[in-house]
Amino acid sequence: MPAVCAIDFGTSNSAIALPAGGGGVTLVELEPGQRTMPTAIFYAVEGLAAFEDPQLHYGRAAVAAYVEGTEGRLMRSMKSILGSTLADQATDVGGGRSVRYLDVVGGYLQHLKTLAERDAGHALTRVVLGRPVFFVDDDAGRDAAAQAALERAARAVGFREISFQYEPIAAALDYETTVDHEQVVLVADIGGGTSDFSLVRVGPQQRQRIDRKADILANHGVHIAGTDFDRHIELDRILPACGYRALGPTGREVPSKVYFDLATWHLINTVYAPGRVAELARMKTFYADLKQHARLMTVIGERLGHALIGQAEGAKIAVADGGDTRIDLSLLEAGLQVAMNEGDAVAAIGNDLQRIVDAADDTLAQAGLARERVDALYFTGGSTGLKPLARQIAARFPAAKVVRGDRFASVAQGLGVHATKVFGPQS
Repeated sequence: MPAVCAIDFGTSNSAIALPAGGGGVTLVELEPGQRTMPTAIFYAVEGLAAFEDPQLHYGRAAVAAYVEGTEGRLMRSMKSILGSTLADQATDVGGGRSVRYLDVVGGYLQHLKTLAERDAGHALTRVVLGRPVFFVDDDAGRDAAAQAALERAARAVGFREISFQYEPIAAALDYETTVDHEQVVLVADIGGGTSDFSLVRVGPQQRQRIDRKADILANHGVHIAGTDFDRHIELDRILPACGYRALGPTGREVPSKVYFDLATWHLINTVYAPGRVAELARMKTFYADLKQHARLMTVIGERLGHALIGQAEGAKIAVADGGDTRIDLSLLEAGLQVAMNEGDAVAAIGNDLQRIVDAADDTLAQAGLARERVDALYFTGGSTGLKPLARQIAARFPAAKVVRGDRFASVAQGLGVHATKVFGPQS
């Protein structure tokens, strides 16, 4: 019986693959009709007695519990804590209860493993885990610590043999199943937390090899992607209504730390601490426009931080294909709306886009390969749905064929292909 699986633990979405007949792989249905699931957990504490453990909701159910106003804590973008000092720290989830951040990661992996074992019909003890090219930019020690932390979480839920593969390499393996001649492909894997690029030789001659190191011409990445886009869109389009970059009566800009914390998933709850709330309330005199301070206190008093990031993400998705949208901020003030079009989005995230495009160029430079030698661009990852980003990357490689993989599943499928080669199709 196969005891092997492959997990794409993503910043925004996750998927898990199992070996299938004929050397192929299948993706586990994680939610009804869905092969991918938001990387989200909701710790529900509403109505629990003292010392009871929170009730856990995952994926879309986690987001729904939060939107419905259930008392508890929504955790998203958990992957971003790997390699940081937060990994071994605890965070409040409501009702006087706390949980260690790394245990949040482990709990989510356990849920994925349970769903996969349900489909497989037996225990799974071997796993290939995807990882970005860099968990942490320009810090090899923290990058190694991030992988080690993810491995600890995987072992804690029962995986005994663990292998890692770079996510863009996995995407290349998925693309390779479709080609009939030798090519050099630049994989652009741009997800929620990182933007990774790999130049890889693919084709029928390489397909059966287990060790593909010689076929990897270069890989490079930056810790910038979809959640950073959401953060900057929130700061640029939403939080000015609450006083971000506003001037006070003396002409000085109001302190900005609260806004940066509100726009960062794992820091939002720090704003709700009683001492912090009292401090922000006393800052009313810092604002020339008292409506802005009132809206800020509404965000804090009603704990709307996660909802605002969700609004930013929704606006980003709405303009991804070049459309216009209006961001509904009626939670802050009746009738309040903010318009956003593609130009507004690009202005908000322009620096991020440039750094990502530069990373693609850096990957080519590392390989010492002429630009025209790139046969194909393979786009995968949720953030490649943002047309301005894809256009900017494609413009740097005008001779390359543009191929779009499954934005949310191609990495998992490639990891599954790699798992069958590393561990074999049978346990």
